Amino acid sequence: MAIFLDKAFPEAYEALLGVSKQAELAALDSGLHPLLIELVKLRASQLNGCAYCLRLHTRVALERGETTDRLAILSAWRDTDYFTEAECAALAITEEITLIADVTSGRRAADIEHPELTDAQTAAVRWLGISINAFNRLSITSHHPVDPDTEPKPAPTEA
Repeated sequence: MAIFLDKAFPEAYEALLGVSKQAELAALDSGLHPLLIELVKLRASQLNGCAYCLRLHTRVALERGETTDRLAILSAWRDTDYFTEAECAALAITEEITLIADVTSGRRAADIEHPELTDAQTAAVRWLGISINAFNRLSITSHHPVDPDTEPKPAPTEA
């Protein structure tokens, strides 16, 4: 039986929405591009296998002008020339946040300097990663429906 955690405890869900909104505002205030913000959300959602968030953020990215080519190869971003140095740095940080327990990966963002990003941008990417990982876990454990007949409902922070 699926228990929609957002419905079971709406106050906790609202608090999570607040964290997400503040993380996105911090990212924008630090100068990160809205498309980079969506790439961070998508990459974490790919790693976590969150179908709901993948569909939602793919649509948002396309609405904001992202290309299908870049979305198609996002999971192999290291092997392409599609992404800027700043985007690559943000994606590396996203993977470190998402795979935080994977001490064998050798890709610990804390051990790698990213001169392509300011300290504020680095912190904002980490907050975005923390936020989307929480939403991934919420959607996955709630078994939010993902089928062609249901439309994703974006959180108010993503309107």
